[in-house]
Amino acid sequence: MKFVKRISYFFVVPVFFLGLGIYLGVWGIHFFYPGLWYDMNDTAKPPYVVDETVTDEEDNSPPASVAVASSGETLCADTEYVLEETDILRGTSVETSWKIPHKYIGMDRENFLETMDLYAEHPPLSEIERGFVGLEVLSFSRERVVVRMDYRYVQPSESYYLAVTDHEVVVYLEDRTTVYINTGIALEDLPETLQLQIMDMLFVPDEETLYDFLETYSS
Repeated sequence: MKFVKRISYFFVVPVFFLGLGIYLGVWGIHFFYPGLWYDMNDTAKPPYVVDETVTDEEDNSPPASVAVASSGETLCADTEYVLEETDILRGTSVETSWKIPHKYIGMDRENFLETMDLYAEHPPLSEIERGFVGLEVLSFSRERVVVRMDYRYVQPSESYYLAVTDHEVVVYLEDRTTVYINTGIALEDLPETLQLQIMDMLFVPDEETLYDFLETYSS
């Protein structure tokens, strides 16, 4: 029996001291090196979380708002071109939607407005004949452009009169009060004899004679 007890003590005592040593070792690391202890127990945190944050901060791509603003300022082939034609005498309006004309593709707002201003200052003869008096750009974006064109539609008469307003030739209907066309022709650009006749209101017998005059002296 005494032999058995000696054998038990032989195994139990070393195991006890081994466990005590392991405990004291772990306690010492925790007490003297707390940072190392937290690092050993923090392995569950994904290491790429910090890397993702750095990647976002170092991303050199432009913000989304900048990209949207840039694309919205330039017309493209998909831009809708809405033309609103207004009869200022009757107060009526007709709206039509078209594909953007090729000559406007690539223009930003400033370029487009300058082009429209130039058109309003020097409209084609065909527009003058329709009674064109001006235009306004109502909205501008990459998706949709709206332009209002104002007309003073009048029924042509059998005869006309050429007169002067602000040093420019104006065509009146036979009532001598209704303006038919603002020609944009400067009086000083005409021959002197013709200037005198227009200053006295030159009678034009028919439409053909009127168009001959406009084609001859319009720039």
